[in-house]
Amino acid sequence: MMRRPWAGLRVFDSTTQRSEGCRIIADMTPLENLRLGAFTRRDNDIASDLDRVLNYFPRLKARTGLAGYLSGGEQQMLAIGRALMARPTLILMDEPSMGLSPMLVDEVFSIIRRINHELGVSILLVEQNANAALSVASYGYIMDRGKIVLDGTTDALRDNEDVKEFYLGGIGRQRKNFRSLKSYKRRKRWL
Repeated sequence: MMRRPWAGLRVFDSTTQRSEGCRIIADMTPLENLRLGAFTRRDNDIASDLDRVLNYFPRLKARTGLAGYLSGGEQQMLAIGRALMARPTLILMDEPSMGLSPMLVDEVFSIIRRINHELGVSILLVEQNANAALSVASYGYIMDRGKIVLDGTTDALRDNEDVKEFYLGGIGRQRKNFRSLKSYKRRKRWL
């Protein structure tokens, strides 16, 4: 029997949990949703992990009603918390900021950064909000029309003139008209 190279890797793919929003189980409480995340585990250390997740997401402690009544940010926190209950080594996140208020985006990305640093969980993040993504990433790839056109460390990407111009709101005080500029110059520079 051939051993798969990923056999020992525990992965949570948030894309299987979301379809234009978090796929939480709306008819269950947040606590029941979190326990469901540990369903595949064989150890008895679920209570300590549940406490850890609730420390990352204290808003979920106070929510005793059905998960379907949580706000969008709370549902996103619940989906991430449920992923952590499986003790993954890698979490794939697709647009964790989608539909969230700017304040909640900052809070969710701050928690993502803490999870990465404190638990050592690798996170593959797909995000259109370039500022938020670069605030938590250590390495990034920029795709244009399905092709990787630029990659590098976050510092290198932040300092890149094209990234500043096209994704981070312009170069300093020089704001340009994106309708005439964006597709022409980017196509010439990157292709």
